[in-house]
Amino acid sequence: MQTVEIRPFENGDFDTWYPLWRGYQAFYKVDIARETSDVTWARLLDSAEPMHGAFALDAAGRPVGLVHYIEHRSCWTTGDYCYLQDLFVEPGLRGGGYGRALIEHVYAWARGAGCSRVWWLTHESNSDAMLLYDRIADKSGFVQYRKVL
Repeated sequence: MQTVEIRPFENGDFDTWYPLWRGYQAFYKVDIARETSDVTWARLLDSAEPMHGAFALDAAGRPVGLVHYIEHRSCWTTGDYCYLQDLFVEPGLRGGGYGRALIEHVYAWARGAGCSRVWWLTHESNSDAMLLYDRIADKSGFVQYRKVL
């Protein structure tokens, strides 16, 4: 398998990021308002924010996947946690190592930042992705509850 290049988002990447972000939303059957996406993009580029993002590039250098991750405190450890919030690879390229490379990028970033853990959620119907997740991470056994406000 080829080595996948990962690169952080940069100013000027919005027009590349946004279609991938919309693809992620379509996968989960949600429609996030453009205004919210604009704020998200600004946060991802703001070094004062705990939010980060990166692209996976194909052999031609074209972004074909993305990851968003957020550093946050925990009451359970002295090291922060890193929440891998969003992971997306173009449908025709899944299984080609892009998702794994994006997750490994987050692992490396989190280690370098002194985080004690990387964690994420996925929908129970996302069985293809879980084949990868089961190989590179441990299931926590926790069930998510939420109240939308």
